[in-house]
Amino acid sequence: MTSMPDAARMKRELADLIAIRSENPPGRETEAAHYVAARLREMGLEVALDEYKPGRVNVEARLVNGAGPVFAFNTHMDTVPAGEGWSSDPFALTARDGKLFGRGACDCKGPLASMLEAVRMLTADRSAWSGTLLAIFVADEEIASEGAKHYAAKRPAIDFAVVGEPTSNTIYSAHKGSLRPLVRVLGVPAHSGTPHLGENAVLRAGQLLAMVAEEHETSVRLRSHPLVGEASLTVTRIHGGHADNVLPGACEMLLDRRMVPGESEEAVKAEIADLLGRAHARFGLRAEILDWKPTTGGATETAADRPIVQKSLAAARAHGVAEPGPFGFQGGCDLVHFRSTGAEGVVIGPGSLSVAHKSDEFVPEDEFVTSSLIYRDTAIAMMKA
Repeated sequence: MTSMPDAARMKRELADLIAIRSENPPGRETEAAHYVAARLREMGLEVALDEYKPGRVNVEARLVNGAGPVFAFNTHMDTVPAGEGWSSDPFALTARDGKLFGRGACDCKGPLASMLEAVRMLTADRSAWSGTLLAIFVADEEIASEGAKHYAAKRPAIDFAVVGEPTSNTIYSAHKGSLRPLVRVLGVPAHSGTPHLGENAVLRAGQLLAMVAEEHETSVRLRSHPLVGEASLTVTRIHGGHADNVLPGACEMLLDRRMVPGESEEAVKAEIADLLGRAHARFGLRAEILDWKPTTGGATETAADRPIVQKSLAAARAHGVAEPGPFGFQGGCDLVHFRSTGAEGVVIGPGSLSVAHKSDEFVPEDEFVTSSLIYRDTAIAMMKA
């Protein structure tokens, strides 16, 4: 390959993307989508914008370069809210000490700008690869992965996918999934001076809390995966009562269930329902699931011996990553939705999760530029001419 990344252009495009406020909520990825679409059209890709909800837009770009596999780059255009505590303007790219600061610098506008440069290099030397190149940049990964779910529901034909997230340019081939049921524990309201005439839903919820902790320790955490660690079940929110002198008639709690690869959402939902059934049998406790809160989705993995994993590991090593993995995310990302289409894939990107979602988020400049080469070479390895 003679084409090399243009670091100055990459920084300009990252600055442009960071200046576009696509904080989620509410998202408003439209401006970012139009910007990205324009860059991809300049490269000669066929580009479509899919506005699946008002203001929520996916970019779907394609370049057919002969016969061969379908390879997709994917990342998201939304960011978490900027928040407070920044040393500089979160929407103006700031460079200091070899780091590029701004909201989305590593999660995930850094990987996005790097993927744009990788696509640019691939289009500049089409003799090195043969197949179909996709660039799928989506809305709403940070809350519910709606953009990726919407795209995957079309059942696109994809053989291989690289998902951009901050991994310090190492290779992640697995990630956890999550379910969040909102559970209501029922009681009977009464005057707090005569509690014997009612049933205190908060105290009843305490009984369920103990069972949740027991379920985590004796069952859920025993399910472990070599890359992502243990499954978990915990409580992250609880609310009950409406007046100081009234026995609570209801108490709501939000459960957080982290799944490891191999666990299915359907089976885990059945286990939670069974837990509530056992609480009723043991204590006479009445509880119901009000809702399932949106999450990024289930757990997934691509086996370590699959070509996309091995070729991406080789690309990372070739560009100076001493211990490239494979590793696994404790959280979730959009890889699971590309896996649902039948694609095998990995997660790669510059920057660290340890600074994502925080004030003074940054991406190391050297990792940022190097990631474009890892992306490029992984694509070429999977679509070798």
